Amino acid sequence: MRINWSSNSEIEEVFDSSRAVQIGNAVEVSGTSAYEDSRVVGVGDVTLQTEYSIKKIEHILVEAGFTLSDVVRTRIFITDISLWKEVAKVHSYLFEDVSPASTIVEVSNLLHPDLLIEIEATAVKEKS
Repeated sequence: MRINWSSNSEIEEVFDSSRAVQIGNAVEVSGTSAYEDSRVVGVGDVTLQTEYSIKKIEHILVEAGFTLSDVVRTRIFITDISLWKEVAKVHSYLFEDVSPASTIVEVSNLLHPDLLIEIEATAVKEKS
């Protein structure tokens, strides 16, 4: 069974996409950034933007009945790869004992010029 989770954002409407899509015991969370209510949270602060993005991912996961402990993969897009250690500190702290597979890639731009990072996640519940 497929469940589409929405945050009713303008981006979802324009792209005809979902905040997250769940099929069975797995959920894919779309690219998540520190963009909220037509503004960027943590302008110039990659640490704050990383934490905000992961907490935003956690929020949709909880809504879908998952937790950060169910995350098996993250994909991180960053506009300045030299900041990777700052991102890694936050990622490591929030995913302590989970250690998901992860990729970090430098990109030239994100949807807003003040965004420094965007994160995607895949979560899977272990079958009991």
